[in-house]
Amino acid sequence: MSDAAAISEDAVLGGRLRLRQPASGHRAGHDAILLAAATAARTGDRVVDLGAGVGTAGLAVATRVDGIGLVLIERDPDLAGLARDNARANELRADVAVLDVAAGAAAFAAMGLGPDSIDVVLMNPPFHDAARHRASPDAARAAAHMATATTLEIWTHAARRMLKSGGVLTLIWRADGLGEVLAALGRGFGSLAIQPVHGQAGKPAIRILVRAVKGGRAPTQIWPGLMLNEATGVPNEDVLRVLEGQGALALAAP
Repeated sequence: MSDAAAISEDAVLGGRLRLRQPASGHRAGHDAILLAAATAARTGDRVVDLGAGVGTAGLAVATRVDGIGLVLIERDPDLAGLARDNARANELRADVAVLDVAAGAAAFAAMGLGPDSIDVVLMNPPFHDAARHRASPDAARAAAHMATATTLEIWTHAARRMLKSGGVLTLIWRADGLGEVLAALGRGFGSLAIQPVHGQAGKPAIRILVRAVKGGRAPTQIWPGLMLNEATGVPNEDVLRVLEGQGALALAAP
């Protein structure tokens, strides 16, 4: 980006990961860190972060799991450049591909991401419903947050194409869109594990974390809800530890 003053440097995972990112617009937040903490990855896995932005979620996985082959896919060249810088600054190995998630199979294959070649995909697609949410006047923030009628279908299709049989997709979406997620995963995915995320104990969930297996056949599981804050409004200590990089969520278990 041309304006150096428009970039801030921020710490996540309790300071274990430092990120250069735009000072305004879409920024690293709890969603990306929770997604990373829910992602099941093992040493040696090829892992793709779809729509990686500045690399927050994918680099958080690489911070937790040594020796993964990480690829950060981002369509915005400026954000992709920041993702590349962030990987280097944190001494994490990652390839960065400037690529639209909606691109065809040939474009992915040209980046070394051919069909049935990836072990793990994680993604935090734009998920706000334009019919119910006013788009931000900031164009970058709006593009990162607002979904279209086909967003989830396009993103899950890209993940399904890349994943090996038995490969794992982990995603985060708004809780009231559970039906959309189940429909999008109905082709080619199974063995779903779903964990609701509540902003406050006793209140409806605001997000869902979902793990799905390509070709999986096990019954769907609903895991206990994750409470970001207690009923009193005090942050949940277990969640704080995860946000500070001191552990992973149950969905990340093999």
